[in-house]
Amino acid sequence: MKKRVLASVLAGILTIGLLAGCQSAKSEGDKTPATKAAEDESSTPAGEVIKIAASETPHAEILEKAKEILADKGWDLQVTEFNDYIQPNEVVESGDFDANYSQHLPFLENFNIERGTSIVSAGGIHYEPFGIYPGTKAALAELEDGDSIAVPNDTTNEARALLLLQDNGIIKLKEGAGLTATINDIEENPQNIKIVELEAAQVARVVDEVSFVVLNGNYALKAGYSVRNDAVAYEQADSEAAKTYVNIIGVYEGSEETDAIKTLVEVLKSQEIQDFINEKYDGAVVPFTE
Repeated sequence: MKKRVLASVLAGILTIGLLAGCQSAKSEGDKTPATKAAEDESSTPAGEVIKIAASETPHAEILEKAKEILADKGWDLQVTEFNDYIQPNEVVESGDFDANYSQHLPFLENFNIERGTSIVSAGGIHYEPFGIYPGTKAALAELEDGDSIAVPNDTTNEARALLLLQDNGIIKLKEGAGLTATINDIEENPQNIKIVELEAAQVARVVDEVSFVVLNGNYALKAGYSVRNDAVAYEQADSEAAKTYVNIIGVYEGSEETDAIKTLVEVLKSQEIQDFINEKYDGAVVPFTE
């Protein structure tokens, strides 16, 4: 009889424990990444890991320098490189990463609209002048009827490329096209230049097939190009376009006020990092100061 009573009591305890565990798991699953980040910071001491997704060049290189400074402040910055612009946002949205450093603000805003995500900027760090680089031809004056120029095909970067082509007299866009311009907005194309639209990471790979390529700063660096030495034309550092496309630290909305993210941004905007950027990239990457 005693054995039966004891077994019944144990069974009841086990059932209560299982129900509590299920409820805890359900509650945890309902939390947003921002909520999880805030709770993690409140329950653990400084020295937390900061997981950040980044493009290889120059973002990951800058972060590796920042990692040294953050370590002295008690933070372990773990950098994972991605070779596209989509995954860094997806892993932040899912809560698998704390932040990303791979994109400019117009791209992020467009991404949020198209994907229904809730990622915001925690701070602007640098901008990268867009450039037109030689393909099969070395100077814009050599362009002939029917030649081709490769540009990135994502919404914001294509507009930026087209605006640069317009600034150099190659095409003319419809009035007001601006930062949303596409090839459908080309109003004048006197030399019938063929605009070849490619995923941003692929543009540099067709230099032997087109007359010129228009490259994002990071992909130009990755391909071994120097803006000042190799580009036949590029955005000036004080231009509206260059400052519009500031590369930012992206985080899930609400996470920007956590100690981890505030410290990360503070370090990336420090004089030490600004000096590193200026010395390493020779104008291809420019620190953003507000």
